Amino acid sequence: MSRLAYALASFGCALLFFPSAAGAEDAADAPRPVPVTRPEMKEMLEDMKGRTPRIPLPELTAEEKEKEAADPRSFGYEGRLRALYLPDGDMRVSLNFSGSPRGGFGSGNNRVQVEQDPALTLDYKFKTQLFWIASRANNCQYCLGHQESKLLAAGMLEDEIAALDADWSAFKPAEQAAYALARRLTLEPHLLSDADIDRCREFYTGPQIIEMVMSVSGNNSINRWKEGTGVPQSANGGNFGRGQQAAQKSESHGYLTPTSDKFQKAKTVVAPVVLTDLANSSYGATVCDRPALEPMSEVLTRLEAARKREPRLPLVDEDKAREIMGEAAPEGAIPQWMRLLANFPIAGQRTAASIRSTEEKGDLSPLLKAQISWVIARQDRAWYALGDAHRRLKSLGQTDEQIAALDGDQQTLEAKDRALLTVAKNLAASPVVLTDEQAAEAVKLAGPRDVVQTITYTTFRAAFDRFTEAAGLTVDL
Repeated sequence: MSRLAYALASFGCALLFFPSAAGAEDAADAPRPVPVTRPEMKEMLEDMKGRTPRIPLPELTAEEKEKEAADPRSFGYEGRLRALYLPDGDMRVSLNFSGSPRGGFGSGNNRVQVEQDPALTLDYKFKTQLFWIASRANNCQYCLGHQESKLLAAGMLEDEIAALDADWSAFKPAEQAAYALARRLTLEPHLLSDADIDRCREFYTGPQIIEMVMSVSGNNSINRWKEGTGVPQSANGGNFGRGQQAAQKSESHGYLTPTSDKFQKAKTVVAPVVLTDLANSSYGATVCDRPALEPMSEVLTRLEAARKREPRLPLVDEDKAREIMGEAAPEGAIPQWMRLLANFPIAGQRTAASIRSTEEKGDLSPLLKAQISWVIARQDRAWYALGDAHRRLKSLGQTDEQIAALDGDQQTLEAKDRALLTVAKNLAASPVVLTDEQAAEAVKLAGPRDVVQTITYTTFRAAFDRFTEAAGLTVDL
């Protein structure tokens, strides 16, 4: 039995998650624990290669079998999920601000080439470090494994990556400020304040801070897609850092590399950890510490205050933003979130178009999307996003009582909608708080298509909450 399997078997009810993150009560339906040290983290990366995907897929057709035989890497579990259950679009649009050393997303034959935005000025390796921090904080093994490989390919040494997890003093003050912002934005968006942004202002321009915020928000989106659908860790490490010839092969990629004595027992400063009383345990309980929801009277007061606040980060004027956004721009006033993205003519426009497409396309009803937006924004304390959700709910005929009921047990809703809202709430709170049993229950009640589209929509709303609130946008009237 591996150390990970032993830890899971031993955890029992010692797993810790707080009242606002509803979860299972027994060990069979509990979030997986958090590895505290680097050796255990690597072992979990390796063990997750055997993960069972969450979404059932139909048998392959004869045509699909031919495609799989021709290119098994690009016609795998995720590719079929998108082809079968998503209206169109590619989740990798969430990486618009993360950059790429070769001008695209993905690897091998599955690589999507994209036009680079000249307004993006931050280094690829630096933003990959931020992606690593988001993935470590979210306990997302799939993404964490890929960022490990990408950082090694970008020239980081093993001990430098270990320091990224356990000793930030090894990095420059500017990098430490950015790492702290990435961690805060990932784990505690409800606590983000002017101080977090002001610390970064000492080293970065306003557009560079937006670039960081957008990059990390997109990282959080990808974490939630991988964890929500249950994507197994790549056997080949995603082919990152390999030459073209090696990239055509699918040989196993091992994560169990040596860790230096200096970092053998060093504990993470990135992942949130609450240690149990298990003797010599190197795993901590999953933590998702969101405060209890405020009464509606306080919510309305906070929304009113957000209608009067000034944005923390620079916005493009409306006429210029409309020109940049093109077909993605709505009729009437340009919302502030688009004016924020317009600082980046290519990446911003592409992201805005994707967000609008996610709102307008798919099989989920406008009401369910607005309800999901409300539930996620409430726990994130994302006041701009909450104002948007409140406006949409009211326009769809929802009463104040119906909106307030979304903060409770939701017993007036259909069982399938409650199951989908549970997927959205828990996945948005922390990617690994959503359990296999909750995902399976939603598939049983609502079907795989609606579950996959709920996961996809949740990934976008979790990112939307983060970048709109980090910017402190004024709630649109």
